[in-house]
Amino acid sequence: MDLLNALVVLTNFVIVPATAYGAQLALGALGVTLIFGILRFSNFAHGDTMAFGTMIAILVTWGLQALGVSLGPLPTALLALPVAIAVTALLLLSTDRIVYRFYRKVRAAPVILVMVSLGVMFVMNALVRFGIGVNEYRFDDGARFVIDARGFREMTGLAEGLAIRTTQVITVIAAVIIVAALFWFLKNTRTGKSMRAFSDNEDLALLSGINPERVVAVTWVITAALATTAGVLYGLDKSFKAFTYFQLLLPIFASAIVGGLGNPLGAIAGGFIIAYSEITVTYAFKRFLTYILPDTLAPEGLVQLLSTDYKFAVSFTILIIVLLFKPTGLFKGQQS
Repeated sequence: MDLLNALVVLTNFVIVPATAYGAQLALGALGVTLIFGILRFSNFAHGDTMAFGTMIAILVTWGLQALGVSLGPLPTALLALPVAIAVTALLLLSTDRIVYRFYRKVRAAPVILVMVSLGVMFVMNALVRFGIGVNEYRFDDGARFVIDARGFREMTGLAEGLAIRTTQVITVIAAVIIVAALFWFLKNTRTGKSMRAFSDNEDLALLSGINPERVVAVTWVITAALATTAGVLYGLDKSFKAFTYFQLLLPIFASAIVGGLGNPLGAIAGGFIIAYSEITVTYAFKRFLTYILPDTLAPEGLVQLLSTDYKFAVSFTILIIVLLFKPTGLFKGQQS
């Protein structure tokens, strides 16, 4: 019985939240790795792109709620998501036309584009702050739990209760569908094959008659979809605050680099590696160990390696280690 209680504790506080968080990081890292693989630069505005898309989703959600529109047990934000993706895609396409296109034409060095993306990041951050403010918002309406702790305890007779939020289930299901659709698109469609060819060898792709502007435009649209979806899922699972998405840039880039920058499969693996590392290192194992250890060895302290305030230090440490010993990442991504 104690072993089952220990397993429930671990599932409740490590496995379930880390899986949901890993799915969110994976979607964010896919957007970063897509831009790097095709446009050849690290997009530091990606975190604020997520924030912008989430802001639009929240504003549309509020509008739908005011009209009495809802999805019943599911969050209303899912109805707002397509609108948010479309608006974010328009913003990214406009930004590319106004800002990035010039630097592509003059074949600017990747470091120049990185600096340009920093400027775009500050502009997007300002748009979000002006648009919705700096307060924290929760917009996860609908049924809160798929499994609630009290019901689980009554059903199983265990002392510990398992709680799985609706948003966590939606996050994992949405991530699986989106990743499968993206890989199918890249592998089976003509545009997807053009993007892969452009990523592998730009000059050869141009000689083959591939339209570079079309490839770039589709890349930005897909990036908008990935960033907005990742941002909305993260906001539903936790909460929305503009600055939080800027902070997410570190674990997202760590995920992309650990897996191999420019490698979509690596971005997914990296997202889960970073998520599980952050949550495992910052989790207090006292309750878990109390169940599996004899009473004489039961810990008195929290048995926590790092406070949750330092969770981003975990992703930073992993990032540094990977850059030092395996700079191409676990799946051999591209090098700038």
